[in-house]
Amino acid sequence: MAASRPGQAALRDNAAMRSTPQKSRPRASSDTDGLPRGEQAYRHVRNAIRRGEFKPGDRLREAELAELMGLSRTPVREALARLEAEGLVVHDATRGTLVAELDYSMVTELYFMREVLEGTAARLSAQHASEVEISILEDLCRQYEASVNDQARLDTSNRQFHDTLYRCSHNRYLVNMLRVLHDALSLLGSTTLANPERAAQTLREHEAIVAAIRERNPDAAEQALREHIRAAQKVRMKKLFTGE
Repeated sequence: MAASRPGQAALRDNAAMRSTPQKSRPRASSDTDGLPRGEQAYRHVRNAIRRGEFKPGDRLREAELAELMGLSRTPVREALARLEAEGLVVHDATRGTLVAELDYSMVTELYFMREVLEGTAARLSAQHASEVEISILEDLCRQYEASVNDQARLDTSNRQFHDTLYRCSHNRYLVNMLRVLHDALSLLGSTTLANPERAAQTLREHEAIVAAIRERNPDAAEQALREHIRAAQKVRMKKLFTGE
């Protein structure tokens, strides 16, 4: 009998759950070719979680993942242990290894850390970003503005803006911490930009952040970034409470 596909809702213990369409099956990638097998497995599962192909609550079976990736179970086991340490997966004594599900307190804690870390990134960017880097941030604001009627492009533009801002901090340790944080935030699913009002307000907030960086004002840059995260958190928490 053929093995079930990892990442489908059929992998959950609730037999009444819907099946995930074929197009949502986690995709194999050549991007990890040449890497150690444990790293290949780690990146494959992490990226599938980021893309929403493995959803919160989905069960992750070592044997099925190993078959999907063409690896033995040992590197898959190592990858799952690493992802558990990062909070992306959890081990349940009854159900096995699952993609983590975030509760209200966890979401609050994540946004608190996001405000602290991204605020620091904005502060450091105001101090260390080159003129070319600042110009790129300004270009990304224009790219975001041109994407407002295309949700996929909007999400991509938003992610590029934040990723670039992190790199402008010129602090590799901070960038790594933010990567782990955003991996955890991917468990929340769709971004707050699905809300049209939030999407428009985000552009104004991005512009305020870049303006403060351009002025080489660390205090203003950090404050603008913190306000940006608080606004996003408010929309997120409202969605969690009301489903809107």
